[in-house]
Amino acid sequence: MINVLIADDHKMVREGLKRILEFDGEISVVDEADNGQECLKKIRSSKPDIVLLDINMPVMNGIETLEVIRKKKPKTKVLILTVHNEIEYLLRAVDIGIDGYILKDSDSQELIRAVNSVYSGEKFIQPSLIPLLNSKLIARDLDAEKMDRLSKREIEVLKLVAVGMFNKEIGKKLGISERTVKNHMSSIFKKIDSSDRTQAAVFATTKIPDGTPSIVRKYSISDEQALLAIVRYNRLIDIFLGVTCYSLQNHLRTTGQL
Repeated sequence: MINVLIADDHKMVREGLKRILEFDGEISVVDEADNGQECLKKIRSSKPDIVLLDINMPVMNGIETLEVIRKKKPKTKVLILTVHNEIEYLLRAVDIGIDGYILKDSDSQELIRAVNSVYSGEKFIQPSLIPLLNSKLIARDLDAEKMDRLSKREIEVLKLVAVGMFNKEIGKKLGISERTVKNHMSSIFKKIDSSDRTQAAVFATTKIPDGTPSIVRKYSISDEQALLAIVRYNRLIDIFLGVTCYSLQNHLRTTGQL
């Protein structure tokens, strides 16, 4: 018998899932939870084989709950059941460590197959999401290769580009000449296959940890920097729009609209 805990904030959904799973005859729903915190408590008390976990829940969502489960109960199998078909959710769950990921529009036989697969030690990913997941993982590996090409100094320069600094300012900040900064920028463009400064900034904001600029960041601006601050703000807006367009393109590709 496979013991399952259902974590979903909708009682009607939990009741429906319980009927579907227990109709199989080989699966028993031993407990239920309507939020992440309650799920963690129920795991300790009911010790299920599998947690059927929703993402959208109050108090603590499914992704946060998954992180805690992996830290405290690494052997607990987790099958995410969600409405989210966006690849970003799946990638995040894969990075944390899931045993399965299935969409709520799947039929009952698909759900039971997922539960059985996860219980037997196999990984189960919604078939329709596998091609996009593979392409994203490949793209991420390529980005990681680009990151490996960059020197520590080039990463420092790129982070400062991402917050809207000019070459002269970057040189002053890092204690190097403006010409050296220009040389670093030329090298960066080649290594990350970028053709201009905005593309490089977008790469920094999306690929480098702590490389994301915020247009609401508090800057300490002296009097002599006041005019440059206005120009820098405009540059930040350009970068922000570039990142937004980049994210929008990814969303459109993910949803099949591009």
